[in-house]
Amino acid sequence: MEGVVIDTNVFVAALFNRRSASARVLEGVREKRFRLIWNQPTRCEAEMILRRIPQLQWQKIAYLFRPEGEFMSPVDPAAFAAVPDPDDRKFAALSAAAKVPLVTSDKLLLAQRGTIGIEIVTPRDLLRMTLGMKDLKELP
Repeated sequence: MEGVVIDTNVFVAALFNRRSASARVLEGVREKRFRLIWNQPTRCEAEMILRRIPQLQWQKIAYLFRPEGEFMSPVDPAAFAAVPDPDDRKFAALSAAAKVPLVTSDKLLLAQRGTIGIEIVTPRDLLRMTLGMKDLKELP
């Protein structure tokens, strides 16, 4: 089971569209094909954003933040000043500290691929790399 850090936008996309690549990634976490790596700051952001959007329900994904996936070691968001959005730095720092890919659909984060020392992938990229899914055209 591969560990991954999942950006909040992936949770939002998955809950809005259950047929999306983002939803397939969460399905992989649910089925323990992927292990969600999280810490308190990343969990708090996901909960805060999902509770703000009336159509989405935090309770539908809260259980994915399993105790065994909690990363308790120090992380250094300040080391990721190159990431334009300060709110995204916590995800990059967690990915670096845990040595696992960051899964996101955020264009600003994706633009940092190959420059900040972490692996940054889209939900589609992750499915292709880990599940051998070649044809994802049917996914929105």
